[in-house]
Amino acid sequence: MYAIVNIAGKQTKVEANKFVYAHRLAGNVGDTVELGKALLTDDNGTLTIGAPELDVTVSGTILAHVKGDKVLVFKKKRRKGYKKLNGHRQQFTKVMINSIG
Repeated sequence: MYAIVNIAGKQTKVEANKFVYAHRLAGNVGDTVELGKALLTDDNGTLTIGAPELDVTVSGTILAHVKGDKVLVFKKKRRKGYKKLNGHRQQFTKVMINSIG
């Protein structure tokens, strides 16, 4: 069984007993978090679509707060001697999905 859930403005496919990386969520490591209501569920080929949401809630446990890969942003104007290099690492939360439903 899997579900599509809206986590921090992003739609994410989640399955029970698997982990997912979401944008930084409030809470400490070990806390239980409600990820909201499901938008779509699939239970062994039976597809259920919400309009806009279903009454199925998804809960998980926060495993860690981690940083993503570095993204480099390079700006340059030709023949002007202007070069600028910036880096950014997005903050993520690793969440273990406990139950769907």
